[in-house]
Amino acid sequence: MEQLEKKIKGFVPLLNERLTRLYLGYEALLLGRGGITKISRLSGVNKETIRAGIKEIKGINPLSDPDKTKDRIRKEGGGRKRAIAKQSAALPALLKLLNAHTRGDPMGPLLWSSKSLRNIEKELAKEDIRISYVTIGTILKENGFSLQANRKTDEGSSHVDRDAQFEHINKTAISFIRANQPVVSVDCKKKELIGNYKNTGREWHEKSSSPKVNVYDFPEKAEETISPQSGEKTKDMRKAVPYGVYDIQSNEGFVNVGINHDTAEFAVNSIGYWWNKMGKERYPNAEKLLINADGGGSNSSRSKLWKIELQGLSNKTGLEISVCHFPPGTSKWNKIEHRLFSYISINWRGKPLTSYQTVVAL
Repeated sequence: MEQLEKKIKGFVPLLNERLTRLYLGYEALLLGRGGITKISRLSGVNKETIRAGIKEIKGINPLSDPDKTKDRIRKEGGGRKRAIAKQSAALPALLKLLNAHTRGDPMGPLLWSSKSLRNIEKELAKEDIRISYVTIGTILKENGFSLQANRKTDEGSSHVDRDAQFEHINKTAISFIRANQPVVSVDCKKKELIGNYKNTGREWHEKSSSPKVNVYDFPEKAEETISPQSGEKTKDMRKAVPYGVYDIQSNEGFVNVGINHDTAEFAVNSIGYWWNKMGKERYPNAEKLLINADGGGSNSSRSKLWKIELQGLSNKTGLEISVCHFPPGTSKWNKIEHRLFSYISINWRGKPLTSYQTVVAL
């Protein structure tokens, strides 16, 4: 009996639940009468478990029923019932709660609050449905729900000929490029505050040594300026106004950083700087220039000053200047946005723009 006890204590820890049950049942069968009691005492396993093992041993016939030999620990349907099975009203109530929010029902309980799992749990509890926020998350995933952010897809109303407008812009640009005439995309990037202010993004730093910036975006020392129109003195925050010119054919960009406002005069001056520093060297035989621009802002299609300044630039350079404006609501389709400005944002992420020199260097 000592040998059997040693064998059981040394062998049973290596087996899973089902194999343990079968092994102890087999040893009990070998002992004969009283074997179940003896094996239960030696192993510390309940007698009912050993009896179940004996029944399985007697019922297994690999030739006639091979599925019974599979390494399954519990029978089909074993274990606790799922919480959703116990609360049959939970799923309809949960979907009703979320759909009311989606449709904008003014009486929806979660319309003006966060749809967090814990808030949903509280709202279901008011209907006497007790279910944890973890289970709610599982149910939502099983029913096709997921956490999603807003997507910028609604561009507002568009002209019926918008597609034709883009085709015209594309054909015009292709004809200029084939003739080796410059085609540029222009726009003004978002104004940036100059100072020790937070810039979105993260960069690698030693642990606990991240740059310390101001809590608020209030100017520490506002600069005093005089308005040329009214002559009044005003105090403005220092800002950088990056106006970009992107050469589509050569895939090169040029940025002119202003220090006050984005005006039509500033926009055309930036294009002029690009031509003097890069354009005329790359296109020495150029006779024409095509500018792709948004329909608003300093380069607006309705701005008279923009057209007057362009005429002045044409007179100085001798270039025949054509402008193609994008339709309303399509500024994000401008190539300069994802070919030039996106890389600027990536380059100065997590870096405070403390001076104009920093802006230009980055």
